[in-house]
Amino acid sequence: MNDELLRVLRRPPRERADAARNRTRVLEAASRLFAEGGVAALTVDAVAQAAGVGKGTVFRRFGDKSGLVSALLDQRERELQEAVVFGRPPLGPGAPARERALAFFDAYLDYLADHLDLVRLSETAAPGARFRIGAYVFWHRHLAILCADRPEPDHLAHVLLGMVAADLNAELLSQGIDWGRIRAGVAEAVDALVAPVHAP
Repeated sequence: MNDELLRVLRRPPRERADAARNRTRVLEAASRLFAEGGVAALTVDAVAQAAGVGKGTVFRRFGDKSGLVSALLDQRERELQEAVVFGRPPLGPGAPARERALAFFDAYLDYLADHLDLVRLSETAAPGARFRIGAYVFWHRHLAILCADRPEPDHLAHVLLGMVAADLNAELLSQGIDWGRIRAGVAEAVDALVAPVHAP
Protein backbone atom coordinates (compact mmCIF):
# COMPACT_ATOMS: atom_id res chain seq x y z
CA MET A 1 0.00 0.00 0.00
CA ASN A 2 2.71 2.48 0.96
CA ASP A 3 4.51 1.98 -2.37
CA GLU A 4 1.38 2.94 -4.27
CA LEU A 5 0.76 6.01 -2.11
CA LEU A 6 4.41 7.05 -2.33
CA ARG A 7 3.99 7.36 -6.10
CA VAL A 8 1.35 10.07 -5.63
CA LEU A 9 2.82 11.69 -2.49
CA ARG A 10 3.42 15.38 -3.15
CA ARG A 11 6.95 16.52 -2.48
CA PRO A 12 8.08 20.15 -2.16
CA PRO A 13 9.59 21.44 -5.40
CA ARG A 14 13.36 21.82 -5.75
CA GLU A 15 14.31 25.40 -6.46
CA ARG A 16 17.15 27.90 -6.44
CA ALA A 17 17.83 29.72 -3.17
CA ASP A 18 16.60 33.09 -4.49
CA ALA A 19 13.42 31.50 -5.88
CA ALA A 20 12.83 29.75 -2.55
CA ARG A 21 13.23 33.06 -0.69
CA ASN A 22 10.75 34.80 -2.99
CA ARG A 23 8.31 31.91 -2.68
CA THR A 24 8.51 32.10 1.11
CA ARG A 25 8.00 35.89 1.10
CA VAL A 26 4.98 35.61 -1.19
CA LEU A 27 3.37 32.82 0.84
CA GLU A 28 3.99 34.60 4.14
CA ALA A 29 2.42 37.76 2.71
CA ALA A 30 -0.54 35.78 1.33
CA SER A 31 -1.03 34.07 4.67
CA ARG A 32 -1.04 37.45 6.50
CA LEU A 33 -3.47 38.97 4.03
CA PHE A 34 -5.79 35.98 4.30
CA ALA A 35 -5.71 36.13 8.10
CA GLU A 36 -6.59 39.84 7.98
CA GLY A 37 -9.14 39.92 5.17
CA GLY A 38 -10.09 36.42 4.09
CA VAL A 39 -10.08 35.13 0.53
CA ALA A 40 -11.14 38.52 -0.87
CA ALA A 41 -7.81 40.01 0.26
CA LEU A 42 -5.78 37.54 -1.81
CA THR A 43 -5.35 39.52 -5.00
CA VAL A 44 -2.12 39.13 -6.93
CA ASP A 45 -1.52 42.90 -6.67
CA ALA A 46 -1.98 42.95 -2.90
CA VAL A 47 0.17 39.88 -2.33
CA ALA A 48 2.99 41.19 -4.54
CA GLN A 49 2.97 44.55 -2.74
CA ALA A 50 2.93 42.95 0.72
CA ALA A 51 5.76 40.59 -0.25
CA GLY A 52 7.86 43.35 -1.80
CA VAL A 53 8.10 41.59 -5.17
CA GLY A 54 6.84 42.40 -8.64
CA LYS A 55 3.47 41.17 -9.89
CA GLY A 56 5.30 39.18 -12.54
CA THR A 57 7.10 37.18 -9.86
CA VAL A 58 3.78 36.13 -8.35
CA PHE A 59 2.23 35.32 -11.74
CA ARG A 60 5.25 33.30 -12.90
CA ARG A 61 5.36 31.22 -9.74
CA PHE A 62 1.68 30.83 -8.84
CA GLY A 63 -0.30 31.81 -11.93
CA ASP A 64 -3.35 33.33 -10.29
CA LYS A 65 -5.33 33.49 -7.06
CA SER A 66 -6.20 29.78 -7.12
CA GLY A 67 -2.51 28.95 -7.57
CA LEU A 68 -1.68 31.05 -4.52
CA VAL A 69 -4.37 29.27 -2.53
CA SER A 70 -3.08 25.85 -3.58
CA ALA A 71 0.42 26.81 -2.48
CA LEU A 72 -0.86 28.05 0.89
CA LEU A 73 -2.59 24.71 1.45
CA ASP A 74 0.30 22.61 0.15
CA GLN A 75 2.35 22.36 3.36
CA ARG A 76 -0.56 21.29 5.53
CA GLU A 77 -1.69 18.76 2.93
CA ARG A 78 1.79 17.28 2.68
CA GLU A 79 1.97 16.93 6.46
CA LEU A 80 -1.27 14.94 6.45
CA GLN A 81 -0.14 12.84 3.49
CA GLU A 82 3.12 11.97 5.22
CA ALA A 83 1.23 11.02 8.39
CA VAL A 84 -0.91 8.65 6.30
CA VAL A 85 2.15 7.01 4.74
CA PHE A 86 4.70 7.13 7.56
CA GLY A 87 2.78 7.98 10.74
CA ARG A 88 1.62 5.87 13.63
CA PRO A 89 -1.62 3.92 13.44
CA PRO A 90 -4.49 4.35 13.15
CA LEU A 91 -3.80 7.26 10.76
CA GLY A 92 -0.63 5.58 9.53
CA PRO A 93 -0.13 1.94 8.53
CA GLY A 94 -0.87 -0.91 10.90
CA ALA A 95 -4.55 -0.50 11.80
CA PRO A 96 -7.64 -2.10 10.21
CA ALA A 97 -9.10 -0.29 7.19
CA ARG A 98 -12.15 1.09 9.00
CA GLU A 99 -10.02 2.53 11.81
CA ARG A 100 -7.60 4.08 9.34
CA ALA A 101 -10.44 5.65 7.37
CA LEU A 102 -12.04 7.04 10.53
CA ALA A 103 -8.67 8.50 11.60
CA PHE A 104 -8.13 10.01 8.14
CA PHE A 105 -11.51 11.75 8.09
CA ASP A 106 -11.04 12.99 11.64
CA ALA A 107 -7.68 14.55 10.67
CA TYR A 108 -9.02 15.85 7.35
CA LEU A 109 -11.97 17.55 9.03
CA ASP A 110 -9.51 19.33 11.38
CA TYR A 111 -7.70 20.60 8.29
CA LEU A 112 -10.95 21.54 6.53
CA ALA A 113 -12.32 23.42 9.54
CA ASP A 114 -9.10 25.46 9.78
CA HIS A 115 -8.91 26.27 6.05
CA LEU A 116 -12.48 26.03 4.75
CA ASP A 117 -12.48 29.21 2.63
CA LEU A 118 -9.12 28.42 1.06
CA VAL A 119 -10.05 24.81 0.31
CA ARG A 120 -13.37 25.94 -1.12
CA LEU A 121 -11.66 28.38 -3.46
CA SER A 122 -9.12 25.77 -4.61
CA GLU A 123 -11.87 23.18 -5.23
CA THR A 124 -14.18 25.52 -7.15
CA ALA A 125 -11.65 27.61 -9.13
CA ALA A 126 -12.79 25.91 -12.36
CA PRO A 127 -15.22 23.14 -13.31
CA GLY A 128 -13.85 19.86 -11.98
CA ALA A 129 -10.94 21.57 -10.22
CA ARG A 130 -11.38 19.53 -7.06
CA PHE A 131 -10.68 16.25 -8.82
CA ARG A 132 -7.46 17.50 -10.43
CA ILE A 133 -5.85 18.72 -7.21
CA GLY A 134 -2.83 16.58 -6.37
CA ALA A 135 -3.96 16.15 -2.78
CA TYR A 136 -7.38 14.88 -3.90
CA VAL A 137 -5.67 12.26 -6.07
CA PHE A 138 -3.72 11.13 -3.00
CA TRP A 139 -6.77 11.05 -0.68
CA HIS A 140 -8.73 9.10 -3.29
CA ARG A 141 -6.00 6.51 -3.78
CA HIS A 142 -5.63 6.07 -0.01
CA LEU A 143 -9.36 5.47 0.47
CA ALA A 144 -9.65 3.21 -2.58
CA ILE A 145 -6.90 1.02 -1.11
CA LEU A 146 -8.69 0.93 2.25
CA CYS A 147 -11.91 -0.04 0.44
CA ALA A 148 -10.23 -2.73 -1.68
CA ASP A 149 -12.58 -5.43 -0.30
CA ARG A 150 -15.65 -3.54 -1.55
CA PRO A 151 -17.09 -4.22 -5.04
CA GLU A 152 -16.28 -0.72 -6.44
CA PRO A 153 -13.48 0.77 -4.32
CA ASP A 154 -12.64 3.64 -6.70
CA HIS A 155 -16.25 4.82 -6.83
CA LEU A 156 -16.70 4.39 -3.09
CA ALA A 157 -13.58 6.50 -2.43
CA HIS A 158 -15.12 9.36 -4.46
CA VAL A 159 -18.42 8.98 -2.59
CA LEU A 160 -16.64 9.15 0.78
CA LEU A 161 -14.65 12.21 -0.26
CA GLY A 162 -17.87 13.86 -1.40
CA MET A 163 -18.80 14.17 2.29
CA VAL A 164 -15.86 16.51 2.91
CA ALA A 165 -16.21 18.73 -0.16
CA ALA A 166 -15.66 22.30 1.00
CA ASP A 167 -18.73 23.65 -0.82
CA LEU A 168 -21.00 21.09 0.84
CA ASN A 169 -19.64 21.74 4.30
CA ALA A 170 -19.84 25.52 3.91
CA GLU A 171 -23.52 25.05 3.02
CA LEU A 172 -24.10 22.74 6.01
CA LEU A 173 -22.52 25.29 8.35
CA SER A 174 -24.73 28.02 6.87
CA GLN A 175 -27.75 25.85 7.73
CA GLY A 176 -26.65 25.65 11.37
CA ILE A 177 -25.15 22.18 11.21
CA ASP A 178 -21.98 22.55 13.25
CA TRP A 179 -18.66 20.74 12.91
CA GLY A 180 -19.60 18.30 15.68
CA ARG A 181 -22.64 17.11 13.75
CA ILE A 182 -20.67 17.02 10.50
CA ARG A 183 -18.02 14.84 12.15
CA ALA A 184 -20.65 12.51 13.59
CA GLY A 185 -22.34 12.09 10.19
CA VAL A 186 -19.06 11.44 8.39
CA ALA A 187 -17.97 8.91 11.04
CA GLU A 188 -21.31 7.09 10.81
CA ALA A 189 -21.04 6.82 7.03
CA VAL A 190 -17.41 5.68 7.13
CA ASP A 191 -18.22 3.12 9.81
CA ALA A 192 -20.98 1.68 7.64
CA LEU A 193 -19.21 1.78 4.27
CA VAL A 194 -15.55 0.98 4.93
CA ALA A 195 -15.81 -2.68 5.84
CA PRO A 196 -15.27 -5.94 3.99
CA VAL A 197 -18.39 -7.11 2.18
CA HIS A 198 -18.30 -10.38 4.12
CA ALA A 199 -18.27 -8.63 7.50
CA PRO A 200 -21.41 -9.16 9.65
